[in-house]
Amino acid sequence: MTLDEGPLTLDDGLGAVVPDPRILLYPRLRKSPFFWASRRHGVAMYSVYNHTYHPRHYGDPVAEYWALLNGVTLWDVGVERQIEITGPDAFEFTNMLVPRDLTKCEVGQCKYVFITGEDGGILNDPVLLRLGENHFWLSLADSDILLWARGLAINSGLDVTVEEADVGPVQVQGPLSGQVMAAIFGDGVFDIGYYRLQEYELDGMEVIVSRTGYTAELGFEIYVKNASRDGVRLWETVWAAGEPFGMRVIGPCHMRRIEAGILAHGCDITFDTNPFEVGMGYDWMVDLEQEADFIGKAALTRIKEQGVSRRLAGVEIGGAPLGTFNDGSMIEAFPVWRGGERIGEVTSACFSPRLERNIGFAMVPTELSDIGTELDIETPAGIVPAVVVPKPFVDPTKDTPKQAFVAGNGHPATEN
Repeated sequence: MTLDEGPLTLDDGLGAVVPDPRILLYPRLRKSPFFWASRRHGVAMYSVYNHTYHPRHYGDPVAEYWALLNGVTLWDVGVERQIEITGPDAFEFTNMLVPRDLTKCEVGQCKYVFITGEDGGILNDPVLLRLGENHFWLSLADSDILLWARGLAINSGLDVTVEEADVGPVQVQGPLSGQVMAAIFGDGVFDIGYYRLQEYELDGMEVIVSRTGYTAELGFEIYVKNASRDGVRLWETVWAAGEPFGMRVIGPCHMRRIEAGILAHGCDITFDTNPFEVGMGYDWMVDLEQEADFIGKAALTRIKEQGVSRRLAGVEIGGAPLGTFNDGSMIEAFPVWRGGERIGEVTSACFSPRLERNIGFAMVPTELSDIGTELDIETPAGIVPAVVVPKPFVDPTKDTPKQAFVAGNGHPATEN
């Protein structure tokens, strides 16, 4: 069967395949601290992420995309479980987990990091928050890193505690996010730098605010402690502040993250891919010169010396408009063909509303990853032409999320 054959129809008397099956809501799967609050806004589709129900969209992913680009949006991202690492040896242990040199991470700073296995594969790509000299949170993507970290801690000989904190984040994203955040926290929130954090007390709730997000737009994340108790109250507080600014509740906007070159664990990066293959083997992201002997250092040193045989390339894809990626339109990776031979796969793809073309990421042989290389990609509509193009597709220097604010009105202004 090829992808262009469409949905299968069973001929064994059991009936046709249901193209859009429901997801079962029941006690075995976890609920985020904001589950009941975000549900009130009309969740149309859930997926399961970190064993937890995750709202994917609220009925119209394209309208959600434009709300993100033009206004302000609120996201339930309580599925980003927080692994808390504390104890006298917490710094040494955390520095062992990730290829970044954490001696360059100050208290009050956040870092996008990989967690690598002994073979250099990417086990997770969390945002790391450094709350103290020996106090870290890992805001996880989708994989069981709590079990990995606890297993390592048991046999490390280090005095360290690894546990899941009762913490839940929401994201406030979009060009009006500063105005909403100032309405909640005051103009001092504008002083939080890009990938920095600040602690607040908000009506008896303990929260941490960071200038981070999964959008490459201007935005913030709010992490509420005691989330099982205060999660819904935080949500209602943010929503009340956002309503005057036309806030919209949305799911993770994959069209925007694909435009921005942001990778999704489980699709674009997996246990079987390494930082050099996905174009993120930067010296600061994988610091092979640091003193710490992090897990995977020997393998990544060897990979860098030998080079890689495949790379994750940006592709512009022909044919009919694709879906939004989070609408169930991309059930499997799309095969990539060259000269009648399958040579790779598209890991994420969508139709970009503002670019008005199909874009995505394709893992292909290194020699076919150069800009301008022509490929064929098998989409649900059939085999269509494609070409390798630069990624990110929009704002490659991330000027948008790095913007500073004009105090007093919350509007962004370009930093000097």
